[in-house]
Amino acid sequence: MSEIIDRMKLDLEMRGRSPATVETYLRTARALEAFHRKSAAELGEAEVRAFMRHLVDRAKEGPQALCVRIAALRMLFVNTLGRPEATATLAYPKKAKRLPPHILTQADVNGLLDAAESLRVRCWIMAGYGAGLRISEVRALRPGDIDSKRGVVMVRKGKGNKDRMAPLPERLLLELREYWRQTRPPGPWLFPGLDPSKPMSKHAITNAFNRARFLAGLKPPVRFHSLRHAFATHLLEGGADILAIQALLGHANFSTSLAYLRVRANHLKAIGNPLDRLPPA
Repeated sequence: MSEIIDRMKLDLEMRGRSPATVETYLRTARALEAFHRKSAAELGEAEVRAFMRHLVDRAKEGPQALCVRIAALRMLFVNTLGRPEATATLAYPKKAKRLPPHILTQADVNGLLDAAESLRVRCWIMAGYGAGLRISEVRALRPGDIDSKRGVVMVRKGKGNKDRMAPLPERLLLELREYWRQTRPPGPWLFPGLDPSKPMSKHAITNAFNRARFLAGLKPPVRFHSLRHAFATHLLEGGADILAIQALLGHANFSTSLAYLRVRANHLKAIGNPLDRLPPA
C-alpha cells in the first residue's frame, strides 16, 4: 500500500466509515494511480477527469457506481491531499430512482424458510424479512443486540455508520433462542465465522441464501436484499405509516424510502381509482 493510500485509509477510519466503504474508496484510489501509473500526489484535475472519462466510456458502471467513485476521489484529494481544486469540477450524475425488480410474496418467504439448510440460515432469512436488516447488519449482530424485553434488535453502525432500532418479531426471537441453546456461539458475534473472533462472512451468507433460493424455485434477481424490500413493502400494504417505515429502514432521506417501496399491482387494484368512483355521466 502506497503512503497516500495508507493516509487515505486512516482518514476514512477516523471518520468512522464502515470497512466496506473504506475498501471501496481505496479501490478507486488504487485504480486512479494504476490508470496513470503515478502516485495520486502527482495528479491534478486533468488526470482526474481523464480517469472519470475512462470509466464513463467503458459503460460498465451506472450512475450510482460513478457517484461512489466521485465521492472516493473527493475524499482522496480534498481530505487526504488537501487539494480540493482537483475534483472541484466533478459533478455527480443523476441517479435514477428505480423500483425493486421483484417483490417477494409471503409464500416466497415461506418457501425460503422451508428450504433453509440450517437453523442459523433460517435466522438470517427471518432477520432480513422480519427486521428489515441488510446482510452486513445481520452478520454484525452481537448477542447483546437482541433486546427481548423491548422487542427490538439494536442495529449498531449500520449504513452511514448510524445506529437504529429494528423490530424483533416473536418468531425470530424463538428461532434465535433455539439457535443459542444449540450453538452457544463463542466470541463476541451472534453468527461467528470459522474464526470465532470474526463474524460470518458476507460471502457465506450469500451462498447459503442462494442455495435456499434455488431450492425454493426462485430465480435471480432475487437476492438477500430482496427480503428487506419485502419487509418494507408488506408493512406498507398492511397499513404502516411511511414515516414509520422510513425510521425502521434507517433512511435519512424521506425520498429514499419512497423510491425504495413498491406497492404490488393487486394492492393498487384494491385501493381503487378515483375515476371509477365518479357518478355516471
